Amino acid sequence: MITSQEEIAPRRGEKKKRALVLWSGGLDSTTLLAIVRQQGFEPVALLFRYGQRHAVEVEAASREAVRQKLQHHIVEIDLSAIGGSALTSGEIDVPRGRELEDMSTGSIPPTYVPARNTIFLSYSLAWAEVLEVADIFIGVNALDYSGYPDCRREYIDAFETMANLACKSSTEDGVEISIHTPLIDRTKAEIIRWGVELGVDYGATWSCYAPHWSAAAAEPLACGECDSCILRRKGFIEAGVSDPTRYR
Repeated sequence: MITSQEEIAPRRGEKKKRALVLWSGGLDSTTLLAIVRQQGFEPVALLFRYGQRHAVEVEAASREAVRQKLQHHIVEIDLSAIGGSALTSGEIDVPRGRELEDMSTGSIPPTYVPARNTIFLSYSLAWAEVLEVADIFIGVNALDYSGYPDCRREYIDAFETMANLACKSSTEDGVEISIHTPLIDRTKAEIIRWGVELGVDYGATWSCYAPHWSAAAAEPLACGECDSCILRRKGFIEAGVSDPTRYR
């Protein structure tokens, strides 16, 4: 795990190491992208269009990637064919108005997408090996989140162990694959403050699970009621930072 910029920052005159960043265009992963740059890496972003009902996040991320001249790749997979989640199935409602206590102590909500992070990390592992990249960053968080099991440190540690047993680069060439999670123990407010320090434009990020198309505004608006919107709003309030989100 990365603990300081000095540990990995390149020496003067050295070429920056590349790092693969799982990026959704949301608050956490966009902050992560800025952190990766701060840590001295050249980021390469991997985005997923996986049949999510809130695919507006991919469009927002794609626009931002072009603006930042960021090397990126969009993976097209259809997890809606499997279903089992409110984010991929129109037959399951996205929970609205849940209490914060229920998010942290209740059962796993229907917005959990079965094996999503395992699928995403597997794709990233394959691309990282092709690109000869040893460092993979993912913006999972185990504090202000909805209780997903694949956001916990023990899951990430287990995947990292598996990755180093599964790849040619690690088993034959001696490359040590690292899965970095600098946000895992941060509150949403701490993440936002960190991002503000790094110049992140949160107005260009998207978090809502149930966007509403506004004909008047000619753009999608955040619902303000799903878990992701509630946690996002709470984070800005606790950080003392103005929330640029356009809510319904």
